[in-house]
Amino acid sequence: MIVTGRGYVVPVRWRSVSTPIGPIAVAVVSGAICRALLQPEARSEPLDLARETPPEPLLEAAATQLTEYFTGQRTGFDLPLSAPDGVGSTFERAVWAELARIPYGEQHSYGQVAAALGEPGAARAVGTACNRNPLPIFVPCHRVVGAGGKLVGFGGGLARKRWLLEHEARVDLERAWG
Repeated sequence: MIVTGRGYVVPVRWRSVSTPIGPIAVAVVSGAICRALLQPEARSEPLDLARETPPEPLLEAAATQLTEYFTGQRTGFDLPLSAPDGVGSTFERAVWAELARIPYGEQHSYGQVAAALGEPGAARAVGTACNRNPLPIFVPCHRVVGAGGKLVGFGGGLARKRWLLEHEARVDLERAWG
């Protein structure tokens, strides 16, 4: 079950995917991926797999695509994504849509994202929206950095953000050099 921003409880199916940055729990509801949860860095034990639901084709596709992303075989996702109803303000949803447009291997600053939304003074609000992103990795909030490329803010921790950015840069280089 997942509680939406409007207080509704909806049934959700999920599975855990093992990745180089730790397990990622992926949830699906109403035919779309609605959450991706990174295991907190402070915990060393895996997520509670005993509550994992039976196989679901969309979750299997998500697991396959995440594995391909982490092995450098995939640079984008083609899965239906949707934050649960009531999750995220209009501004946050606009930020998440803008994040989805940041190309693989590129980095944009919080200020650049704010400017792209027509809100040049809203860099901090963009940071808050990134922190509230219910679909990290799929909606690449890790590609947003501070002014001057400074590595700041990521709900999964800065070590994971650094790993993701370095991974994408490495894959881009390998593809360029063939």
